[in-house]
Amino acid sequence: MFRILIDTCVYLDLAKDPEQQSLLTVLGELIERKEVSLIVPETVVNEFNNNRGRVLKEISQSLSSVFKRVRDVVDKYGDPIKKKAALEQLRDVDYKIPIVGGAAAISLDRIDKLLKGSAVIPASDNVKLKAAERAIKKRAPFYRQKNSFNDALIIETYFECVSDKSNIGSRFAFITHNKLDFSDANQNDRYPHPDIASYFSRIKSLYFIKLSESLHRIRPELVSDIMMEEEFHFETRAFKDILEAEEELEQKIWYNRHQIRAEKIEASEIKLINRKDFTIESAQNTIVKEIWEGAKKSAKRVEKKYGKENLLWDDFDWGMLNGKLSALRWVMGEDWDSLYT
Repeated sequence: MFRILIDTCVYLDLAKDPEQQSLLTVLGELIERKEVSLIVPETVVNEFNNNRGRVLKEISQSLSSVFKRVRDVVDKYGDPIKKKAALEQLRDVDYKIPIVGGAAAISLDRIDKLLKGSAVIPASDNVKLKAAERAIKKRAPFYRQKNSFNDALIIETYFECVSDKSNIGSRFAFITHNKLDFSDANQNDRYPHPDIASYFSRIKSLYFIKLSESLHRIRPELVSDIMMEEEFHFETRAFKDILEAEEELEQKIWYNRHQIRAEKIEASEIKLINRKDFTIESAQNTIVKEIWEGAKKSAKRVEKKYGKENLLWDDFDWGMLNGKLSALRWVMGEDWDSLYT
């Protein structure tokens, strides 16, 4: 079994990139198969919990801010001929911003579940002492001018697990995106800093700066299979497409309701009246003549647009039409069952 410690920054970066969700799928599968177990220092859990809200906020604010600046520049300086198409594309991007934030929230929840499903390791007195010694001697991760005590607790917890004799037979991996503090910047950042290099090797204890590389090293065929499966995903509809579909459904449902009114007028269940005779109390069983004439013209336009033969539905089709309109409007921010026409 591989016992791996994933640095907090890796978890947070995974959440920021929706394309990396497949890596969480691979990691979860390996844990389920008991081929991998997580080393989870208490420090990682605390850092993750303290930063997850910030990550979600930053993703939404950053995308919205960039989008607004780009849209303003295009609107102000864009080619008059091409500007309309460009702004339409930007509107689609604006629509997808909440979707990206939602994907990040899902990733954070998946990570939280993985962390809670693993044994959390409090920093031992020995780990704290060794972290303090690193600080005093200015050894990685303290060789730069920054407070790296949490980083030191994380790496020392990893070293303690590697050295624990009860873990004989296990292999280990440390994965971090914090190359400035942990990697050998002078030669190759894929290798650990000289101050921590003695705890790593080619077999027992491995150092990675990419989660994908570490998982591929553990089970290359599983990574390839799952990553291939994850590549097949549905592309989010453009906002323009959603509006067009919503408009078509609205017109077709309105047309059906118009036909019902026409039948009721013919059966004298609804009366045509002059505008001066209209009252709120009579609204349920009367229609103003001018309004009805306009409605008939609108119905002709709908018939011409879609074909009269395509405007006939049985009960099942009618239910589907209403369900689709309700779903599209819910996606656009309205309440369920908003079926006004």
